[in-house]
Amino acid sequence: MDNKVKSVEKTFEIVRTLQELGGASLTTLAREIGMPQSTAHNYLKSLEDEEYIVEDNGTYHVGIRFLEHGAYARNRLTIYEIATPEVDKLATETGELANLLVEEHGRGSYLHRARGVDAVQVDAHVGTRVSLHSTALGKAILATLDEERREAVLDRHGLPEQTPQTVTDREELLAQLDDIRERGYAYDDEERLAGLRCVAAAVQSNSGRVLGAVSISGPTNRLRGDRFREELPQKLLEAVNVIELNVTHS
Repeated sequence: MDNKVKSVEKTFEIVRTLQELGGASLTTLAREIGMPQSTAHNYLKSLEDEEYIVEDNGTYHVGIRFLEHGAYARNRLTIYEIATPEVDKLATETGELANLLVEEHGRGSYLHRARGVDAVQVDAHVGTRVSLHSTALGKAILATLDEERREAVLDRHGLPEQTPQTVTDREELLAQLDDIRERGYAYDDEERLAGLRCVAAAVQSNSGRVLGAVSISGPTNRLRGDRFREELPQKLLEAVNVIELNVTHS
């Protein structure tokens, strides 16, 4: 039985569309979502009255009130408070971009990002959601999930191609996940963004439940050879060990 409330679905479709378009006029929004302008106006007016969107010279934007909910959702996770200092330390010590990501509804969301002195600017920011199979962070998490949960995620979201290097074959991905479980960390070799490599490891509770993953990212010309294959994974595993100990005793 489908218990979805259509008006709620439409409300969030409007919010997502405004975000994807970087703001939109009533005419543009109505066209994008296939809704009469009068109906779209009613939704926009309701969202504006509740202070979730703002209007600027005829263009509607997502409002910062959503930040209140996002910050609350992030701060309620123990992993955020405990892992942040270690992620910051990784960025400082390596000079690269360090990240903390968690899984929710089968996708990965960045909770924290720290930039070292040489860190590159990439498209993702805190709150960005990504496909798990296309990132080292996500693959580290997938490798740690139990088989039933892992298969449910892959069935629901599939393996969409992000770059020519993205793994889009399930058997190939499952073989990679076996390797990740054996060595304790995952690689992403230009699989989400061309020119970017990443190494990541999952963070688990003392009961074995995956809490998230931590990574170091950088350009292919710097993340290569022994640095990519040995030095950075070792630093990462040391950081994860500290985080897991602190989680256990928090």
